Amino acid sequence: MLSRVLSSAVVGIDAYLMEVEVDISNGLPAFTTVGLPEVSVRESKERVKAAIANSGYNFPDDRITVNLAPANIKKDGTGFDLPIAMGILTAIGIVPKTEMNKFLMIGELSLDGRIKPVNGSLPMAIEAKRLGYAAIMVPYDNRREASVVEGISVVGVKTLAEAVDHVRGETDIPPELFDVGHLFKDNYFSESDFSEVAGQQHVKRAMEIAAAGGHNIIMIGPPGSGKTMMAKRFSGIVPEMSFEEAIETTKIFSVAGLLEKDQALVVRRPFRAPHHTISDAGMIGGGNIPRPGEVSLAHNGVLFLDELAEFKKPVLEGLRQPLEDRRVTISRAAMSITYPSGFMLIGALNPCPCGYYSHPEKPCRCSYSQVQKYRNKISGPLLDRIDIHVEVPPVAYRDLRNAVPEEPSENIRNRVSKARKHQTRRLGAENILTNAQMENRHLKKYCRIDRASAQLLETAVDKLKLSARAYNRVLKIARTIADLEDDDHIRPDHIAEAVQYRSLDRNV
Repeated sequence: MLSRVLSSAVVGIDAYLMEVEVDISNGLPAFTTVGLPEVSVRESKERVKAAIANSGYNFPDDRITVNLAPANIKKDGTGFDLPIAMGILTAIGIVPKTEMNKFLMIGELSLDGRIKPVNGSLPMAIEAKRLGYAAIMVPYDNRREASVVEGISVVGVKTLAEAVDHVRGETDIPPELFDVGHLFKDNYFSESDFSEVAGQQHVKRAMEIAAAGGHNIIMIGPPGSGKTMMAKRFSGIVPEMSFEEAIETTKIFSVAGLLEKDQALVVRRPFRAPHHTISDAGMIGGGNIPRPGEVSLAHNGVLFLDELAEFKKPVLEGLRQPLEDRRVTISRAAMSITYPSGFMLIGALNPCPCGYYSHPEKPCRCSYSQVQKYRNKISGPLLDRIDIHVEVPPVAYRDLRNAVPEEPSENIRNRVSKARKHQTRRLGAENILTNAQMENRHLKKYCRIDRASAQLLETAVDKLKLSARAYNRVLKIARTIADLEDDDHIRPDHIAEAVQYRSLDRNV
């Protein structure tokens, strides 16, 4: 007796079709799973046995062989329980074979036959649609997540018996229907707003430029100057995600198991703020079967690193590839997986170990060598990859007591969105979205400057000893400043302002 059930598994954030083949033959009772199963897959036989018996079906006392194909890829996770159980029930004639070919199935079984949610149902639904299948059967708690994929019927089941009855046509479970459009409405509502930040107008201007061009930014200032406060409000001035960005971000959260119960889609840009004690694997991703790290969980969003100099050196240096390539490749003996990591980096840094270097009122207790050693924890190659460096002074008392309301995030976001539209119009044919993503060939085409701007930039490069990468960053920032001013040309004042945002290239 042989049966075949279609399922799916995930590598990275993409799914692939998998066949669960079940053969039941005469012989001593045995249950063997082949096809490079990991521990969680090998243990499924105990869950499947109990679930079938406790759902009211007779478990066969024969030799059972389960093959997970393709057999050259390691299988991990608990999502194969349901297709294995359905394969056994099909092989003994309880479920008709002809009906099983209509579904892709995933789900973890409890011992009493309940079906628990699994990770990765969204990429599996996307793959099922791509392959032309009409329906996918998922755990009930995963139904909303999978239903964002249009053009495929999503059936959410709670128990094994319910799945069997539906396939046999004895009960009808209506497919999950979900309106994605309303999720994007009012997704910027937040109690945190830039109107609550007193003063710091030049820092807010730098944050606006960073949001408009997708630039990385680092803030240097004493404790209590508002660095963290402004970073937490940054997501409120970035344009909303497109549907394609939301799908890609949700795939990462789905694979990582971070979607909340009944959450269909991640519609707000992620804001990740790991503690400075995080490990290399936690930041970049890792494990025997590599899982996404913070740089991937922040994809299409913001990665905020507070107390930047306190992070371990290998962790900071590990950011160089994802910052440059917008993806990270994790290699292990078993496999090599690439995850997207297109995030905006916000770093916050004290100017010295005590925090009061150049403070107008509080004296600094650090020696010159201590200040240099502290700042040298951030390597030159990493600083080169951070477009904007801005100094954050302590907030003046008059700003704290100022009764004039500060500009709200909505106003800033409107200007940022307008600047992003200029970039979309200009760079759409290049398959990039923001000025920060431009490469050298794009700079030559879209960042041409006149003689006065070139002379000013040459003086800045010679005085500050800017690297070639830092020179390119200045051009990108100047292009963004021009976009915010609805100017198609980069002018000397744009260059002058852009050079001001390279403060860490100067001597302490």
